Amino acid sequence: MKTKSLILSAILLSLATLPAHAHTGIGTVHGLLDGLVHPLVGIDHLLVMLAVGLWAAMRGGKSSWLLPLAFLTAMGAGAGLSSLGITITAAETWVACSVVAAGVLVWRNTRMSSALAVALVAVFALAHGYVHALELTDSADALAYSAGFLLTTAVLHGLGLAVGLLAAARVKMLGAGLGLVCALVGVGVGLLVGV
Repeated sequence: MKTKSLILSAILLSLATLPAHAHTGIGTVHGLLDGLVHPLVGIDHLLVMLAVGLWAAMRGGKSSWLLPLAFLTAMGAGAGLSSLGITITAAETWVACSVVAAGVLVWRNTRMSSALAVALVAVFALAHGYVHALELTDSADALAYSAGFLLTTAVLHGLGLAVGLLAAARVKMLGAGLGLVCALVGVGVGLLVGV
């Protein structure tokens, strides 16, 4: 019964990916408040950020701070690339793939070297930062907006980390559930952006 409930929940959450293609300038972005809210309104962003925090907790040790720090740094770099007018081809596809990959990593509690884990997380974050910054208008305060989405991202990483640490006895079950949801949402996003 629990498996059926988990699958049903994952399918319902995957339906929330319909607005995921909204990273192409729908709405007006002005500053800090918009940046704080942006990671919370796209299920693709929300899931990856929670998954990175949970995976960091599952890995333990220095990964607890290294993975979130790598994500935040690369996310800022991705936003910088966008602000400089540098194009990342198929950024939405990279975001969709990051949701699937983060889901699999958490679901399988994938073991790998710290260097490879940091590199994967950085690739995810680069794409997410890039698409966040695509929302900026010419009149927007890019620095305040970036500070806002980086702060919310840090909070989401912290939430995933805290859940992983507080529910250590059930972390495999949490990882499996979040991983499945991420994989389904990532596939849904991928279908929407034409992967």
